[in-house]
Amino acid sequence: MIPTEDASARKREIEEKLKQEQETLSFIRENLEKSDQLTKNMVSILSSFESRLMQLENSIIPVHKQTENLQRLQENVDKTLSCMDHVISYYHVELEVQEEVVLEHLPEAVLQDIICIAGWLVEYGRNQDFMNVYFQIRSNQLDRSIKGLKEHFRKNSASSGVLYSPAVQTKRKDTPTKKAPKRPGKDDVLDIEIDSYIHCISAFVKLAQSEYVLLAEIIPEHHQKKTFDSLIQEALDNLMLEGENIVAAARRAIMRHDYSAVLTIFPILRHLKMNKSEFDTTLQGTAASTKNKLPTLITSMETIGAKALEEFADSIKNDPDKEYNMPKDGTVHELTSNAILFLQQLLDFHETAGAMLASQETSSATSYTSDFNKRLLSSYICKVLGNLQLNLLSKSKVYEDSALSAIFLHNNYNYILKSLEKSELIQLVTVTQKRAETSYRELMTQQIETYQRSWLKVTEHLTERNMPVIQPGTKLKDKERQVIKDKFKGFNDGLEELCKIQKGWAIPDKEQRDVIRYNQKKAVSDAYRAFLCANISFTKNPEKYHKYRPEEVEEMIEKLFDTSA
Repeated sequence: MIPTEDASARKREIEEKLKQEQETLSFIRENLEKSDQLTKNMVSILSSFESRLMQLENSIIPVHKQTENLQRLQENVDKTLSCMDHVISYYHVELEVQEEVVLEHLPEAVLQDIICIAGWLVEYGRNQDFMNVYFQIRSNQLDRSIKGLKEHFRKNSASSGVLYSPAVQTKRKDTPTKKAPKRPGKDDVLDIEIDSYIHCISAFVKLAQSEYVLLAEIIPEHHQKKTFDSLIQEALDNLMLEGENIVAAARRAIMRHDYSAVLTIFPILRHLKMNKSEFDTTLQGTAASTKNKLPTLITSMETIGAKALEEFADSIKNDPDKEYNMPKDGTVHELTSNAILFLQQLLDFHETAGAMLASQETSSATSYTSDFNKRLLSSYICKVLGNLQLNLLSKSKVYEDSALSAIFLHNNYNYILKSLEKSELIQLVTVTQKRAETSYRELMTQQIETYQRSWLKVTEHLTERNMPVIQPGTKLKDKERQVIKDKFKGFNDGLEELCKIQKGWAIPDKEQRDVIRYNQKKAVSDAYRAFLCANISFTKNPEKYHKYRPEEVEEMIEKLFDTSA
């Protein structure tokens, strides 16, 4: 028989094992429940993924089909462009033959009837009133044709946004300095008006020639010139009036000192002079007052254009020196960029501008040769640049800091030189100023030297001037120690002050900025290193005076002309 104590112990042991087994069973049951829940979640995620995958597939299939359609359309566009290039190649052929196109005003049968009626009226009717009726009807038709062309051109230009002028036959490459901005709003309308006027001038010549051919078949020979003169008067007067309005607008622009607006007459003047010989031939035999209308308009445009050029040159010279208008960082002045932009725009019409200046000369016909005109324009450009240089010198005096004044002049001279070099302006300038490039480089060098002198108040503390002469084995006196301390303090304070001030200055040209930084960095750091090497023990706390290592000095100078540093 088992003793009572052993039975109790056995019972407790069995109960503990049972409890452990129950806890293990409970843990397994909980894990199974969690596993079931995870399985359900995974099934739900897979079901959702499958559903989204089906939705994506349904979305991708139409996109794929659209992509195929777009690819086919792209291929069609490429083929179309290729065909258009082929067709456009024939455009130049059309330009060559368009001069030979003859306008047909009336059907041949109607024309023959009118010729018969006119002949009968001259021979039997002894009445010449029909000639007045004829020129009135044809004059009205001519005027309506030109107005219709003008309206058609305005609508097409406004809808397409593309301006085309027969006066502009070649395009000069954009200068890399400052491209002339597209003038919005009112100026866009003005551009359309200018191009429209040029088209109408060309159209008038062609239509007038066609009218004379028609008139010659209907009107008796001894009345043809007079009738033709009367026929073209209304259309010609309207064109001349519009030209005079353009001249008046240019005159008002000069009064406002808006000299760029005056450039709008240049394409018109160039077109008028290019077509003057054909114009004169067409009007041959008309009254002197009729033949003089175009030359009078040309003279007015040349006069107002020359006046604008001269006043622009004077405005550059007399632009006031106003402190509030000066760039705080010494960058390129607005006057400089505006002057260069005006001259670059003038390049598009350099032949017209040269002839315009020549027209105001009192010399003989030699003044109208191409070379003479080119020299005149070159002299004018040099005059503008000379006036600009004088004004910039005057403006630079507004700065109290001579170093900032030097940076200002350097920036402007560099901008002018780069603008000249990167455009056709330099070819015109060197016609009368062979050393133009060299002169500007010399001016830039002078300003760099002036700027570098501003650092003398820093580097002068690194020289041997006032340095104590120490004999071997002797100690420095207090006064001698103080001299060395003052030199370190002067250098540190001067360096910090200049870096703080000049960090906010600007040199837009990266190449020039890097060169000036490098030269200044080398000059200061070399002097600083030499000073440190020659220095002797003068204090128990050298770190108080050795604030900067040479590398740190170079880093500080490297941040000059950089407001973001």
